[in-house]
Amino acid sequence: MGKRKLGKKSSHRKAIFKNQLISLYKNEQIRTTLPKAKELRPIAEKLITKAKKNDLNAKRRVMGVLNDKETVEKLFDIIAPRYNDRPGGYTKIIKLYPRRGDASEMAIIKLVEEE
Repeated sequence: MGKRKLGKKSSHRKAIFKNQLISLYKNEQIRTTLPKAKELRPIAEKLITKAKKNDLNAKRRVMGVLNDKETVEKLFDIIAPRYNDRPGGYTKIIKLYPRRGDASEMAIIKLVEEE
């Protein structure tokens, strides 16, 4: 099976996910459609795993994806150290009610709080 195309061209999908990742790391949760949340989750978790390494190469790789210095700094200084003892599963998807206009399934994707 492949990735969801979401009715967009690849460049548009890449831009959408980049913007959603920046919002997710800044606000630690975002509200979006369920298919977008399901596609965003593995990308977000891979970037957190890279940020846990905390070396120059990891910073450059993450900066190449996000291209937002403020967000990358927050990811490396605040978010990644929070999950040092956790091997994966940094995000959580919570299903919401259907959107009023077109009945699309909505969801909240958020970073898991460490217990």
